[in-house]
Amino acid sequence: MMGLVIMSFGIALMIKAELGSAPWDVLHIGLQHQFGLTVGSWSIIIGIVIIGSTALMRRELPQAGGIVNMFLVGIFIDIFLLLLSTPDSFIMKLIMLVSGILVIGYGIGTYIAPECGAGPRDSLMLALQEKTGWKVSRVRGIMEIGVLLIGWLLGGPVFIGTILFCAGIGQVVGFALPQCQKIVYRLIERGGRHENINQRTLRSNHYDGSSKEIR
Repeated sequence: MMGLVIMSFGIALMIKAELGSAPWDVLHIGLQHQFGLTVGSWSIIIGIVIIGSTALMRRELPQAGGIVNMFLVGIFIDIFLLLLSTPDSFIMKLIMLVSGILVIGYGIGTYIAPECGAGPRDSLMLALQEKTGWKVSRVRGIMEIGVLLIGWLLGGPVFIGTILFCAGIGQVVGFALPQCQKIVYRLIERGGRHENINQRTLRSNHYDGSSKEIR
């Protein structure tokens, strides 16, 4: 959940920089321009369509992680968009844009690391890859180009930020994911140790109480 919040913050930073957004956000913003509602609302609506389509293609129920991803990301995008404002200078906008891409990368790394299920768009990518037999990179590329084109036709913001995101997000996630995995694994290990200690304490108290009752 922390990963989803971090990623949502990065998405909001990119949008508020007003220098172009990621392909899926170009679509969400284009839909907002044409039909109203908020960017986060369209993120949720498109997520529902994607999850439903993926479930039909795979003939299986959607994973809980994908559903949580869909709702939380949409909600937090809207919250952060209300809290953030667009800088006046181009340099500050550019810093905001680059920061957004970095934050999104670490957010993706954080939510992938616990292995609780892929997001709606990643699940669709995997389902299409299974159906077509194409490489994941080819499927993802076609998806991103198609979504970007539709979003642009709807009036979504395509600019330098879109190019930087498409060119750099893979490298950022590749750099961030191993770091996030180490942190998550350490937290899980600590949680496991604390759980074992608590279990031993409970057993000890239980045995002490039992022995007192026997005496």
